[in-house]
Amino acid sequence: MNRITVAALGALALAGCAQPRAAGPDGAPLTVKIVAFNDFHGALETPGRAIDLQAADGSVVKVPAGGAAYFASAVKSLRAKAANSVVVAAGDLTSASPLVSSLFLDEPTVKALSMAGLEINAAGNHEFDRGAAELKRLQNGGCAKLTKTEPCQLEPFKGASYAYLAGNTIQADGTSLFPGTALRSFGSGRRKVTIGFIGLTTRLTGNYVDPAGIKGISFADEADTANKLAAELKAKGADAVVMLVHEGGYPARSDQPEKCDGLSGPIVDIAKRLTPAVDVIVSGHTHRAYICDYGVTDPAKPLLLTSAGNNGVMLTDIDLSFDPATKRVTAKHARQVIVQGDGVTSSAGPVKPSAAFPAFAADPAVAAHVARYAAAAEPRARRVVGRASAPILRDEHDDMKESPLGLLIADSQLAATRASGAQVALMNPGGVRASISAEGGQVTFGDIYTVQPFGNNLQVKEMSGAQLRAVLEQQFAKTDGTALLFPAGLSYSYDLSKPEGQRIIAPMVGGKPMRDDAVYRVTVNSFLGGGGDGFSTLKAGKDVAGGMLDLDALEAWFARGQVVDPPALGRVKDVTPR
Repeated sequence: MNRITVAALGALALAGCAQPRAAGPDGAPLTVKIVAFNDFHGALETPGRAIDLQAADGSVVKVPAGGAAYFASAVKSLRAKAANSVVVAAGDLTSASPLVSSLFLDEPTVKALSMAGLEINAAGNHEFDRGAAELKRLQNGGCAKLTKTEPCQLEPFKGASYAYLAGNTIQADGTSLFPGTALRSFGSGRRKVTIGFIGLTTRLTGNYVDPAGIKGISFADEADTANKLAAELKAKGADAVVMLVHEGGYPARSDQPEKCDGLSGPIVDIAKRLTPAVDVIVSGHTHRAYICDYGVTDPAKPLLLTSAGNNGVMLTDIDLSFDPATKRVTAKHARQVIVQGDGVTSSAGPVKPSAAFPAFAADPAVAAHVARYAAAAEPRARRVVGRASAPILRDEHDDMKESPLGLLIADSQLAATRASGAQVALMNPGGVRASISAEGGQVTFGDIYTVQPFGNNLQVKEMSGAQLRAVLEQQFAKTDGTALLFPAGLSYSYDLSKPEGQRIIAPMVGGKPMRDDAVYRVTVNSFLGGGGDGFSTLKAGKDVAGGMLDLDALEAWFARGQVVDPPALGRVKDVTPR
């Protein structure tokens, strides 16, 4: 279970980013509600789990959260309470999705979020997973086949009714692949105010997606781009600027989504370098939930910084108040709203709605839409591919720890390429998208598809021991954050107290000491093989063989006719002195 501790979440409000001032001669302040979210990842169906929340009385209760039909209802409920409102997102709404969405190229998610009223989305790195051309199709519609999967399987695809923004996606001619800004006006006459929106993806998007799909596109610095675009928006008459950016931070505690104590990560550096013209940052990417009054850190930049976690389990409800005479922002408030539905049936049994938090009825139209695609996906999703003795878990919070599922995937990929001489396999933690619950001991195609939805081919690379050592050393020296690769056929220790380049200790391949001058065959997925996740060292290997899809390799591992046990940890040992 995920635990999120929230003190009186339903009533939580953050204020103080700008002190309220008396209204001007035109009367009461004009307030605009911004309903924000991020990292939806095609989570159309209510997850078969609940999240733990701390209620106002201090007790911890289980709350069924998520699901597109309840999400749409929650959005509409918030908007119904405001005379002026807009719905925005900070990226990764599609891809890395469950089968019910991914099997159909995420077309059902685009339509569901359009039905929910989304207006503006800053494209995230995962939205480029299938390439820039396919992302353009999600915006504009149509049934052109641009990937291995057939589009428009159930109905013609009209495209998103919301606008994708990505002002730092720079093409070879210097123009941006997607627009960088949008303007929205609220109120009328002398009381009209205008908000400018900036949309950006993380500048590291190129590290996270297949280079072939973004050929000729570079990703500019977020703060530099935002400062330029904010000035342009102000020149066009924007009274406030809201930045939607698919980059985020890590609060010291992940169980307090209404706070941001000890916030670290790229969003902190971005905020430090932003122009004071930016009033609100809606962030994402890290899957953490937080609300920050950045003015406490830097009074010269009294901006509001938010993130709503992931998978549609919560929304951030933001209110901006304006003096209609001066057009200045006079107050900023935010609260997190849990998307609680009718209940779920989890592996631990049924979870009913909690009276401690508001519940939302399912939106009928969105529910019917999701049900149609779920019915179409069900025959494939329910097909049993094997059996497991226990749940096989990934680590959802620490990319520097082994996980049983990560090791199992590496094992499956090594087995699938043994015929090509593979001796080692390496799997990236970002490619492991969900745990396998193995309910009733069964593992279904839907389970493994949710784990590996990207459709990467396996590659066998020939590398010297010295080159393989450099790959392992890069785990601790990447500029975009550390990440432990899950190994098969390989074991070693590491000591982070040693100098860079000398941290890998006693690596063993096939039970024998790895030699720098020996040649090894190493299996990776095509994403990693192209330098994905910042592993530029993997590009040094010589491609010697291709392989099956990563998903097919995982299915073959479960189809061997034996009950699969979660692999034991310990292939990688941290021996850093404490």
